[in-house]
Amino acid sequence: MKIFALLGSIFALLGVAFGAFGAHALADKVEPRMIEIWETGVQYQMYHALALFAAAWLYHQTQSTVALVAGWSFTSGILVFSGSLYLIVFTGARGLGAITPIGGVALLVGWLCCMLAALKLGV
Repeated sequence: MKIFALLGSIFALLGVAFGAFGAHALADKVEPRMIEIWETGVQYQMYHALALFAAAWLYHQTQSTVALVAGWSFTSGILVFSGSLYLIVFTGARGLGAITPIGGVALLVGWLCCMLAALKLGV
């Protein structure tokens, strides 16, 4: 599905920008633990930006609803998981870490749905 390739491109572009921002602009402004949190957000964003391309390809191959669920799960997972980590670094509100696992579950659902869509390929 075209939207997932577009979202994957946007999230990857932002992932590179956020990685550079963390390495250069944040390095002198926040404690090392906050840099680690930022980097975790960037890493998961980049991994799952690429996963959106997999969901797009699986949908193209199978026209499967489960591939659509995978793409939207990856999208929501990136926003909630990585987004909450970015907010923790910017705001210092460590309580936001309580919602991070919700994003992690969405990412897991995305991978499960990719697996189910791949099973429909008949390979």
